Amino acid sequence: MVYLWIQNILGCCTHAPAEEGCVLFMARKVLTYVVIVVVAMLCALNYHLFVFPNQFAPSGLNGICTMIQHLTGINVGYMSLLINIPLAILVYFLVSKPLALRSMVYVAVFSLGLVVLDYVDLSSIAYTTENGTSTILGPVVAGIIYGTCYSLMMRVGTFSGGTDFVAVLYHKKHPETNLFWMIFALNSFVAGISFFVYGYQMEPVLLCILYSFTSSMITDKMAKSGRSALRYEIVTQYPEEISREIIQRLHHSATLLPGIGMYKEKPISVLVCIVNKTQAASITAILRNYPHTFANVSRVSQVMGNFKRMDANNHLEKNILDNIDQD
Repeated sequence: MVYLWIQNILGCCTHAPAEEGCVLFMARKVLTYVVIVVVAMLCALNYHLFVFPNQFAPSGLNGICTMIQHLTGINVGYMSLLINIPLAILVYFLVSKPLALRSMVYVAVFSLGLVVLDYVDLSSIAYTTENGTSTILGPVVAGIIYGTCYSLMMRVGTFSGGTDFVAVLYHKKHPETNLFWMIFALNSFVAGISFFVYGYQMEPVLLCILYSFTSSMITDKMAKSGRSALRYEIVTQYPEEISREIIQRLHHSATLLPGIGMYKEKPISVLVCIVNKTQAASITAILRNYPHTFANVSRVSQVMGNFKRMDANNHLEKNILDNIDQD
């Protein structure tokens, strides 16, 4: 697996886009793996600071491993490697080689981090309460950290192993299946079993549910914020002038639709344009220059296709990290 990972990096020049230099392309790949390593170590630290001290099981297969560690003392890191290596091999041959390689780097570093941190005394900074007060804060913070890390992994085309591997393998064979219910069933199983593992108490069950909800909410929020945009429906009598300014100043285009204003039954024009959220002030300034012009603005949760990402200065944003589509 290490050989394949090295080969994946060293062979990047043969797949580099024509407009992008080989050195820059390779630097992006290396930086992507650096981010994966840092995120994996942060997730391992998250477990030692907020999950293990508060005695609850997180979601997914790692939740099952956490309960086994609680009962037997076997480190989650060893079990994570044991479970994920065969799953990663299946993903490598059946689904996607780059996805499997990147995900296995995460799993290896995460597992190693769990094992190493077991020998580090973190009691002075780990969050726990002896009398049970504010135990809720542990899974909330753990869920926020993991949700943030998982959203970063999604942006660079990486899985956290476990449930992700099972889901993508199952979806490969049954693409019509809604994976939400399979993941929900597994998380519900983990939450239910934790009742018996942690001394027949309801609190670990509730903490597991809270962790799962928080991490999912943060992941969804950050994923949508990275792909969202604004949709403008502009009603105007100056379609050529406005569209020209949008193209020149915002570097986006617009679609012209003919219409009729029903109040006076006169022909009007409707421009449909999708822009980045950072360009809202710029397009508002454009519309103010044209009388009898107004716009309906709505939020778009995701834009697919050839859509340019522009910053606040209307400069094209350059990705500094790879994603799975670029391999």
